[in-house]
Amino acid sequence: MTTVSIFGLGYVGSVVAACLSRNGNGVIGVDVNPIKTTLVAQGQSPIMEKGLEELLRMGSARALIRTTMDAVQAVIESEVSMICVGTPSNYDGKPDLSSLIRVSEKIGRALKAKSRFHVVVVRSTVLPGTTEEVVIPILEKCSGKRAGVDFGVCFNPEFLREGTAIEDFYEPPFTVIGSDDERAVRAVSELYSMLTAPVFVVPFRVAEMLKYANNAFHALKVCFANEIGILCRRQGIDSHQVMEMFCRDTKLNLSRYYLTPGFAFGGACLPKDLRGLLHRSRHLDLSLPVLESILRSNTRQVEVACEMVEESGRRRVGICGFSFKAGTDDLRESPMVRLIEFLLGKGFPLRVYDESVSLARLHGTNRAYIEQAVPHIASLIAHSLEDIIEWAEVIVIGSQFPQLQAALAKLRPDQKVIDLVGTAKNLLPLNGQYQGICW
Repeated sequence: MTTVSIFGLGYVGSVVAACLSRNGNGVIGVDVNPIKTTLVAQGQSPIMEKGLEELLRMGSARALIRTTMDAVQAVIESEVSMICVGTPSNYDGKPDLSSLIRVSEKIGRALKAKSRFHVVVVRSTVLPGTTEEVVIPILEKCSGKRAGVDFGVCFNPEFLREGTAIEDFYEPPFTVIGSDDERAVRAVSELYSMLTAPVFVVPFRVAEMLKYANNAFHALKVCFANEIGILCRRQGIDSHQVMEMFCRDTKLNLSRYYLTPGFAFGGACLPKDLRGLLHRSRHLDLSLPVLESILRSNTRQVEVACEMVEESGRRRVGICGFSFKAGTDDLRESPMVRLIEFLLGKGFPLRVYDESVSLARLHGTNRAYIEQAVPHIASLIAHSLEDIIEWAEVIVIGSQFPQLQAALAKLRPDQKVIDLVGTAKNLLPLNGQYQGICW
């Protein structure tokens, strides 16, 4: 089996570490955050992800997972290094490569002291050309060695959805390896030999662009369905029925994911990668009107939700669910957090609840984001859904909860429900007390 050093123990890095160790590979986790390295070394998950802690605990017990903050040690003691650090947006939409650059420098310096052939795999989402124009030159400069001769480089995009990441790791649609180095491709292919999905070897830029193409299309699907939903709602048409039939047409490779009318998209990937793609189009003086309209449409969906609260004629607002996706604790670029900001700015008294979010468990950029967006978030958090139902005059549903039906059964006649995700559509009568954002 192979020993893999994984740089960055966030969503991608921790999931990859757990899954590779499950298949008998040795894993050395590397992160600048000592909290993450300590948690992973102890078999605890630094994030909330279904099944992840069990796999990390198993890997730790089998002595297959260990962590360090020493990049040189990690590279020297492994055959493959995977870069899984974040590439968040700068103010202009350009991806921030500072973490990627720092890790590339560290790996390059480590390669200088290593005699055996080593493979560097970039899994961070980067714009086309980044691996060849940024990563490889840094590795060569810091190591004094040549890519393709002394070490190999691949770009291996990930297609993991938060909340189902482990399932997606083992059942991907395909595995894509961007590289022109046969030895590097063989090493990476071996890591995924347990999977039945086909492996495609493509040029670096094709692999890099594929991730952006996927995420741009996913982003487009969310706004497309929402705009259809808004149009249907005005005409008294059941938008869910329309889109249910729409999704039955699979001849054009339409997936049902992202095609349910609802609230705005968010998370760490779609908004960031769309901004990166638009930054590139501006750099090339290209006009992409459909893509350029997506973020405006998405912001408009948050504004629509805010307007619905204002039009309700109620003041006390209870938010049920504010992570960007049910079953995760990721708050980065959550549209619900943006809605909370809007409503606070308009002076609405708020209380919020999400069964998946515990401030004590948030770390790194996730915690920094919510503390910057809503500095006093702790004072707004309710202990339970029942507390929200009892206190609020208008209840905004932003996520699915198993106990939601029981909680909504306690609604008073004077309360209103604004459903952003469709989870209460069949639980309440479609009357003035209940409103869906697109139905």
